[in-house]
Amino acid sequence: MSRPRVGVAVLTMGNRPVELRALLDSVAKQQEAATRVVVVGNGAPLPELPEGVIGVDLPENLGVSGGRNVAMEKLRETGDVDVLVDLDDDGLLIEADVITRIADLYEADPRLGIVSFRIADETGLTQRRHVPRLRVGDPMRGGEVTTFLGGGHALSMRMLAGTGGWPDAFFFTHEETDLAWRALDADWRILYTPELVLQHPRTSPARHAEYYRMTARNRVWLARRHLPAPLVPAYLGTWILLTLARTRSASGLKAWFGGFFEGVRKPCGPRRPMRWRTVWRMTRLGRPPVI
Repeated sequence: MSRPRVGVAVLTMGNRPVELRALLDSVAKQQEAATRVVVVGNGAPLPELPEGVIGVDLPENLGVSGGRNVAMEKLRETGDVDVLVDLDDDGLLIEADVITRIADLYEADPRLGIVSFRIADETGLTQRRHVPRLRVGDPMRGGEVTTFLGGGHALSMRMLAGTGGWPDAFFFTHEETDLAWRALDADWRILYTPELVLQHPRTSPARHAEYYRMTARNRVWLARRHLPAPLVPAYLGTWILLTLARTRSASGLKAWFGGFFEGVRKPCGPRRPMRWRTVWRMTRLGRPPVI
């Protein structure tokens, strides 16, 4: 294939103007320039942006999924982007060859759908939750995986045209897994490439009850939307047991189970269970869709 054209999308809520500007500066310093850069203000006015950066102000917060869909459509409208790179607004590209490496990967493999970056803090540490596989001992071990990291990744626009974009109703949490499962079922590859680094402050996702609720609700929606019927109780049962074992907060557990039953009751969009061939492929890659 010809040299892929890479566009960059950043979602912000307007509360990190200094970090956003530093990120955009790191994008501008890339050896191979991004074809387009889009910043979406998710329910908040955008700060002044560098020249050439496309800004989109949304009147309301559409969540991670909805905001990224807006950025994706904006880049699609330009007609000159083959690969979309999503970056967190408080992240930083610490190397100048990130765009070049991404273009090289997609140029070499026409079935490459998703590339997951490695996320590391300012000391170079990668948290366990930022390694997109079950065995997390060595974050520098790359290769094919079954999901990817939301904070820094690349997506084939051709893949998105076939699989569809982000699941709007998810708002946030597990939207990456929903997209990854659709990509795998359409025979696209997902590659974890630890040499591609997004520097990002170390944080904990479980900061509030809303996180627990959305995590549980969207976990149920994943199963209802994508898993063959026999795997639905196995997947959800596994996550109930893991949550009971891991969660030390009574209020967190209450919010989690509230979200779980919300996921059972509320509509989750069309059901398109993955093929058993995809289940076997995920199992061979080290993560069967029961955990």
